[in-house]
Amino acid sequence: MNQPTQHPMHPAANTVTVLIVEDEIELAAVLAGYLRREGFAVELMHRGDTVVSAVRQQPPTVLLLDLMLPGQDGLSICREIRQFSSLPILMLTARVEEIDRLLGLELGADDYLCKPYSPREVVARVKALLRRLQPLYGQTAIAAQRLQFDDAALNAKLSGVMLDLTVVEYRLLRQLASHPGRIYSRQQLLDAAHDEHRVVTERTVDSHIKNVRRKLRDAQPHSGELIHSVYGIGYKFDELAGDA
Repeated sequence: MNQPTQHPMHPAANTVTVLIVEDEIELAAVLAGYLRREGFAVELMHRGDTVVSAVRQQPPTVLLLDLMLPGQDGLSICREIRQFSSLPILMLTARVEEIDRLLGLELGADDYLCKPYSPREVVARVKALLRRLQPLYGQTAIAAQRLQFDDAALNAKLSGVMLDLTVVEYRLLRQLASHPGRIYSRQQLLDAAHDEHRVVTERTVDSHIKNVRRKLRDAQPHSGELIHSVYGIGYKFDELAGDA
């Protein structure tokens, strides 16, 4: 994959980069053409076994991910990416029976399209994902630009104040804040926060969330609660809370 010279998620970057992972080369080329005409930068990959490493090295803004790929299938790719990134993922599939799994919260895909589909619909879905998940196109500022993340350094700031989060706390807050309003179960949050295979209980997340809330309040004492408990389910992030 040709590497762009500028990180697509960096605040200074104006280009929205779409990575298409599709083994049907002609179809991928058609999709790329439509997206480029809409002003998107496009990268193409045709195998699955190098996608995760490519995303780690140079994250795109949006990932279009085919389900059936040589080397590694789209489901396992999506699952791996969700261990370290909230990158918007649009799954492309000809297997209707997999839809429930694609949209299952335990997997973390944001949307799906079944083949055959219109390239114009793909473009529309990409734009919808960007409006819903990244309204500031290419910026990682969330919650009215008050909460900012540095994925390379695993640092977060609220209104310019460093939050001093642990790695697990950073991952939890990043996951919640990247999808405002979306409810996550404790298990889903633990899966996002712990990439090592060790036994942890679901209640462990309560302790982490308590610490994150305290650090958010310390950074901005007069703001409202950004992380809300959802009785019997888990937690969600409220992007409207605490506005000045």
